This record gives sequence, C-alpha cells and structure tokens, in this order.
Amino acid sequence: MSNEKGKETGEGSSRSTDQPAQLSRYESQKRRDWNTFGQYLKNHRPPVPMSQCNYNHVIEFLRYLDQFGKTKVHSQGCVFFGHPEPPGPCNCPLRQAWGSLDALIGRLRAAYEESGGLPENNPFANGAIRLYLREVRDSQAKARGIPYKKKPKKKRSQVKTNEVEASTIHMQPS
Repeated sequence: MSNEKGKETGEGSSRSTDQPAQLSRYESQKRRDWNTFGQYLKNHRPPVPMSQCNYNHVIEFLRYLDQFGKTKVHSQGCVFFGHPEPPGPCNCPLRQAWGSLDALIGRLRAAYEESGGLPENNPFANGAIRLYLREVRDSQAKARGIPYKKKPKKKRSQVKTNEVEASTIHMQPS
C-alpha cells in the first residue's frame, strides 16, 4: 500500500517536481501565445496590466502580428488583386493568414479564462474581435479571388444515417 502511494505522488521516481509533464501541442501553443500577449502588454507604452486589457489591445496586437505574417495579401491597386494564383511577384505586404489569427484568438480566449479571467470580461471573446476577424477573412478572400464559403453543417439525421451506413458490414455473396 505504501509503495502505491509513493508512486502516485512521484516519490522514488526519476521525475522531479521541477520537470513539468509533457504538454500537448495545443497546450504548448496556448502557453506560448499567452506569454507573447503578456509580453506585448508589458512592452506597450504605457504598459497595460492584464486586468485593464480590452478588445482594442487585442486588435492592436493582431495588427502588430501582421509584420511577421507569411501570407501575401494583394492590395486593391495591385494587378494581381483577385487572382488566386498570380503569375509573378509584387510588392504587396505579407500578413497573418485569417485562419492563423482565428486559431490564435481561440487559444488566447481559453488561456484568459484558465488564468482566472471571468468569461464575461474576456477581451478575446468580445464581438469586436469576431467582427475584425470576419473583415480580415473577407478581405483576404477578395484579394485572392476566392470567396469564403462557410461549410454547411450536416443535419443530425443525416449524420446518424451516415454513421449507420459506415458501421453496417456489407457481405458479398460467395
């Protein structure tokens, strides 16, 4: 009995308390993103405590991240505006892709609440953030000439029918 208790608390094991368990890729990204955002607020002039952070700071952070983007977004004056596969190079800026920003906001939204923030005060869940992301998505789709189409949700009955069909074994006559 005492052996089992020692194993549960980590006594006698090679793992020490200063080595945290291996985090999932999502958890690692979420922690990195949270730390990056916190550093951004500390470097802000004047510095902004997390308790006073609002959606404006979040949108400002997303715009700041654009300088590190890798997605070419053609401006309206560019000859390649609206072309999904432009034939040559241009001087249009590189930006963060909409999907990357959307995923980032999802991770920061979760990290905020895990760090003790109240859901009703979560600046990452503010409607202005959703509106900003929608504008980014639409402008990037327009610049590439590919309209964004939301994937239609399957109806519940259709999903169940597909699951039943997939689980049914069809026997071939011998």
